[in-house]
Amino acid sequence: MSLLNAQEQQQVAQAIARVERETDAELVTVLAAQADDYRYIALLWAGLTALLLPGLQNLFGDWWSARQLLLAQWLSFLALGLLFRLPALRIRLTPRGVRHWRAANLARRQFLERQLHHTEGDVGMLIFVSEAEHYVEILVDRGIASRVEDATWQALVDRFTAQVRQGQVLQGFLDCIEGCGEVLRERLPPSHPHNQLADRLVILP
Repeated sequence: MSLLNAQEQQQVAQAIARVERETDAELVTVLAAQADDYRYIALLWAGLTALLLPGLQNLFGDWWSARQLLLAQWLSFLALGLLFRLPALRIRLTPRGVRHWRAANLARRQFLERQLHHTEGDVGMLIFVSEAEHYVEILVDRGIASRVEDATWQALVDRFTAQVRQGQVLQGFLDCIEGCGEVLRERLPPSHPHNQLADRLVILP
């Protein structure tokens, strides 16, 4: 996993500026390395595995004393707790629903923190990506939602998600921004000069 470098971020900023010149939308892009560290998931799996040891003992025969069993549980909890802290393994152990829930929460926080709900005409738009979760979401304010159905963005989200899985994050941003621009040029053409928010890619480590 590698976030975009300065030159790549500039390409994204230029793509945003082009869309904003040709529409009334205020577009912000956010790229997060991951939505959560999921450390509690590592401890949860380690704890559950350690708790299974007494059952395994009963299944294969009573060959441990109570003291040995307790020691084995503690050692397995510590060893697995350390093993499951490895980022690649930890993300795989986290249920997909949990990963997407955390990423969706972060996307909505970013929408508010970037002031996309306070633009003139309610025309804020967020393209959010959480790389570790392979999660992409497009959020829009009322001024855009009243003119463009939410389902319109789904094809762009699906394509971008596939590109994130393949490691094509930069191209995904450029394609998604251009795709959004095509829709917005038709539904939200420019009516006045504007640039209420900075044209840049926000990176969340």
